[in-house]
Amino acid sequence: MYSESKIFIGKNDKGERVNLIPKMANRHGIIAGATGTGKTVTLKVMAESFSEMGVPVFMADVKGDIAGLACPGEDSEDMNARIERFGLTEAGFKYDKYPVTLWDIYGEKGVTLRTTISEIGPLLLSRLMELNTTQSDILNIVFKIADDNGLLLIDTKDLKSMLNYVSENNKELEADYGKMSPQSIAAIVRAVVALELAGGDKFFGEPAINIMDFFTVGEGGKGMINILDSSVLINNTKLYSTFLLYLLSELFERLPEVGDLEKPKMIFFFDEAHLLFKDAPKALIEKIEQVVKLIRSKGVGVYFCIQNPKDIPDGVLAQLGNKIQHALHAYTPADQKGVKAAAQSFRENPAFDTYETIMALGTGEAVVSCLDENGMPMMAEKTFILPPASKFGAIDESRRNEVVKGSLYYGKYFEVTDPESAYEILLRKGAEEEEAKRLLKEEEAALKQQEKEAKAKAKEEEKAKKKAEAEKNKVAKSVGNTVSGTVGREIGKNVGSSFGKFGKTLGGNVGASLGRGIFSTLFKK
Repeated sequence: MYSESKIFIGKNDKGERVNLIPKMANRHGIIAGATGTGKTVTLKVMAESFSEMGVPVFMADVKGDIAGLACPGEDSEDMNARIERFGLTEAGFKYDKYPVTLWDIYGEKGVTLRTTISEIGPLLLSRLMELNTTQSDILNIVFKIADDNGLLLIDTKDLKSMLNYVSENNKELEADYGKMSPQSIAAIVRAVVALELAGGDKFFGEPAINIMDFFTVGEGGKGMINILDSSVLINNTKLYSTFLLYLLSELFERLPEVGDLEKPKMIFFFDEAHLLFKDAPKALIEKIEQVVKLIRSKGVGVYFCIQNPKDIPDGVLAQLGNKIQHALHAYTPADQKGVKAAAQSFRENPAFDTYETIMALGTGEAVVSCLDENGMPMMAEKTFILPPASKFGAIDESRRNEVVKGSLYYGKYFEVTDPESAYEILLRKGAEEEEAKRLLKEEEAALKQQEKEAKAKAKEEEKAKKKAEAEKNKVAKSVGNTVSGTVGREIGKNVGSSFGKFGKTLGGNVGASLGRGIFSTLFKK
């Protein structure tokens, strides 16, 4: 409840208010406690208070009962007792509903919430697909190749196309990017297929979420409470935690530095936060620590909701200034150690033993310590948490549909689009290369045919030439024979006649006959 310019969380044993100062809200916090101790109610009370301040909120609804923020609460014997106990009537308490946008990465119980492969990046994607170090390095290189070639990685088919392209062109890429094992690339492709089966085909795509859409103000100037329905998503713990971390990282990267403000620009509740750190590699833990340390200067407060604080790394836990600790149970020595660690994180209050108090808390009770005006932790207070002004529990489907379809962003994100990206470009490039190969093959075949025809033609021409020369020689020989025979005969005849006459003169008729016979024989064919 937002009252007297402070976030009214509850009252201590003395009936005094326990408050969170708005300008310290971006110093982050933790809401811890065993199952059934009242963490969800605390989340709702705080979300309502921030919304009343005009501060937008993002939170996940794991059990399906956070969506009740969209409906006003109802009178009951228990609620009336609480209102009287806390003196809420005098404080201006009234049942109320809050502006809510319901989101769902599957698009079934809320406005479809998507992102792209490029935006989530290789680090988070490697964790999501549980890749080993070598495979993660290769995935980083694949992203680098895509960037260098201006190829957008929007959805999983883009990533698979990129991986296949790298595999097929491994030798050409090796000089610039190093060796990449085909077996490792094939393993990454299989991981992408597994991701698709887990819902990644819906999670990755366009239009991707514009993180600035979370900063909407609803009716009456109340901050929008953005609720991610995670009742199904929580079954895939890697996808759930990776996606929330991606959103947090996007806020960190997109928002400008603003320093210390009178109230935060946004509050981000990270429910089931232990999933974020479970089996997380060192590089990811370091990234989380960096984001948590620096995002407060962007005006964003992060609140981790978790069962036991021991599940949060010390580097992150040290950044959480506002603490709300519900009951913890110590059934084993390890549990006792965890409770002691939780108790020691509070500034001691001499009025009670923090360790014993944490184990004895009832439902709706907590040990609370917030930062004061100077940023110093206040003494721990055993606190009775206020009831929410909105509806307890889940909402029915008809009301859910009203909230979803009445959202400003339902139409914006409803229909998936498929712009030109790596898949289409590489597919076209492959088709163009195949066409080029086909044309080259046809051109080579045409050249070979031309050469074959040219050789055949040359052979025919050579044959024709030889035949013509043979015919010419034959004709010439025939003509020569004819001419030489005719001429010879004429010459012989004339010469013989002359010799005949000469012989006749010399020897009479015998000499003439002899002369003609001799020359006729000499010039006869």
